[in-house]
Amino acid sequence: MNTAYFTTGDELIQIVAPDGARSEPSEFSESVADISTDKLCDLYEDLVVVRRIDAEATALQRQGELGLWAPLLGQEAAQVGSARALRSDDFVFGSYREHGVAYCRGVDPTQMLRFWRGSTQSGWDPYRYNMTTPAIIVGSQALHATGYGLGMKFDGVEGAVITYFGDGAPSQGDISEAFGFAASFEAPVVFFCQNNQWAISEPVALQTHTSIAERGRGFGVPALRVDGNDVLAVLAATRTALMRAREGSGPTLIEAVTYRMGPHTTSDDPTRYRPAGLDDEWRAKDPIDRIERLLEREGVMDETLRGRVAERADDTAADLRRGCLGTVEPAPMSLFDNVYADPHPLIDEEREAYAAYRAGFEGVQS
Repeated sequence: MNTAYFTTGDELIQIVAPDGARSEPSEFSESVADISTDKLCDLYEDLVVVRRIDAEATALQRQGELGLWAPLLGQEAAQVGSARALRSDDFVFGSYREHGVAYCRGVDPTQMLRFWRGSTQSGWDPYRYNMTTPAIIVGSQALHATGYGLGMKFDGVEGAVITYFGDGAPSQGDISEAFGFAASFEAPVVFFCQNNQWAISEPVALQTHTSIAERGRGFGVPALRVDGNDVLAVLAATRTALMRAREGSGPTLIEAVTYRMGPHTTSDDPTRYRPAGLDDEWRAKDPIDRIERLLEREGVMDETLRGRVAERADDTAADLRRGCLGTVEPAPMSLFDNVYADPHPLIDEEREAYAAYRAGFEGVQS
């Protein structure tokens, strides 16, 4: 692999243009030469299903069934492309928006919602899927991933770690510390930044006057910039970075340049800070439209494929809604059950105090 890609320049890696045309062959397109037409259709299905999960979850929040939701609309290719590059033994440290990654790791979408519904303290068993539950503290997961990667290296375990964060997270000290530790100790970590252009209401140009990739290089972390709406380019870049990690060459930063088409979360109104014209500009680069145009150019997109994928997406959304509405809410006193592995007098005291507090409401009509 040409090391100049990692050390200099900010040219975007792209394999499929927005009109569906393939770019000229390159080192990166060669790394996805195994993606047959059937596998391309599978990636298309992933993109459509993930978008449908996101739309259904957003609707459930608007209907009062979830406390909050962090939409991923527009970022499907960045998540699906990177997730499908992973092996089952790789470990994922996500933020709060990686619903598409979780889907590709096999997490039941209903389990994703229980966290946002407040029906669980976590969401799923991280060791079952080799993926952590959502990290709400911005940037913290990068340090966790670096520590886990160092543990793997010191134990002599072959494998890689990937951690996801947005373009606002590099303004947090946690990301800088993670870059520094990973570079110094050559941790097998892939830092995957979904640069969706907005850190809540702040544009990326206010966060940094250089590319995010260049900020990684400043810490000695080789970096790639990729078209985050091109699922094949993301797959290729992530495969390359994971290979470096597994072979002992240390960390890599991937800046996936994409766009958050919706709000930061469902409590946010992007029309207050974002011009509509910018949305239109990025809508023309939509990741699903792009893969559909590629499949049309290659003569495999037809109504049968569209129908099959749409049916899978609708079925997944129906299961998601059914699972959400059928959630058995935990008993209030179960809050104390798993704080410590063994009985603890402080927890016993707090449990008794909370039980007395709740008893004070018995017989009170609202």
